[in-house]
Amino acid sequence: MPNDDVAEIRGELARRIAAIAPRRGAAALAREIDAIRRIAHHNNMLPAVTVAHLLESALARGEQGALVHDWLAMLDEAVHSDCQDAATSDAFAAACQVRFA
Repeated sequence: MPNDDVAEIRGELARRIAAIAPRRGAAALAREIDAIRRIAHHNNMLPAVTVAHLLESALARGEQGALVHDWLAMLDEAVHSDCQDAATSDAFAAACQVRFA
């Protein structure tokens, strides 16, 4: 993927993440995270896919409030990661397990 495309996709995902308002309700939040996950998956952004999936699981468990903001910050970090491979995805998954367990 050319650098301009990567920057454009990262920008779109970052805007979507920044626009998420957790107080809108769990269903709306889940739809937004699903859309972000699908875009990331389509563009082989594995760390973002992983964090989005874990965030979806956290929402399904009923997590909300400030913790959701922390998850969104982690998702933004994954979107902006220079490495988008399986090893980096695994590292993000491990970081989520430590940080949000």
